[in-house]
Amino acid sequence: MNSKTILIVDDEPRTRQGLKKILDTWANGQYQINTASNGEEAIELMKQHKVHILITDIHMPEITGLQLLKIAKEQNIFPVIIVISAYSEFEYAQEALRLGVINYLLKPISKKALIEAVEEAVQTVEKKERAGLIEKVVDTKLVDANSQNPSNREPIREAIDYINNHLKNELSQKEVADYVHLNPSYLSVLFKEHVKLTFSEYVTRRRIQRAKELLVSTNLPINDIAEESGYKTAKYFIKIFRELEGMTPSAYRKDNNEKAF
Repeated sequence: MNSKTILIVDDEPRTRQGLKKILDTWANGQYQINTASNGEEAIELMKQHKVHILITDIHMPEITGLQLLKIAKEQNIFPVIIVISAYSEFEYAQEALRLGVINYLLKPISKKALIEAVEEAVQTVEKKERAGLIEKVVDTKLVDANSQNPSNREPIREAIDYINNHLKNELSQKEVADYVHLNPSYLSVLFKEHVKLTFSEYVTRRRIQRAKELLVSTNLPINDIAEESGYKTAKYFIKIFRELEGMTPSAYRKDNNEKAF
């Protein structure tokens, strides 16, 4: 059986059934869409059958969505996670991201937003399977602000998008500040406040994240990966990679290839 399983966890029957209906139509029989009404039921289902994508509400009685993610992690269950919530507090998004969530959707969820998030999750599942990735590949300190910054933080979202799309370039703080029409000092303060990393820390971590993706999913030489990740010399790239990951890029590639099935 090649079919993938998506599990929807929500204590509100209408929401649960509504999401299932949308995804059943979208999946067209290619994915198995299951539901659970609480965290305990979800854990039991995940123990019995492999769940590839988990869509869970954050606010549920007894076991919250965040507690569910922690329990799953403790039991070595690592689905690709999408969190849904009626609350827009940034701390929830921050905590969810630390637990490996790839998307954070606010209720009421539009059909389009749900399908886009699930399609992104499907790509992540396929990528993990192709490369034999374990959950460690994602840098938990990176905050992907594309989906969780409310509109009043638009400049930060734009800045992050710009960085993500120009990783190969030199990327100065002034260049990004100019792009989002902010004073560089103000961008620096705003960035640190909302992303919890300095501008340069984010750029470095994002570049190393890009390098890790290339190391496990391609056979590109280290020199080319350094260049693709925005480093002028392989020597400097290897130094930064080792500082962040505790091993050289070559060792990282070898380690992950050995873990691939």
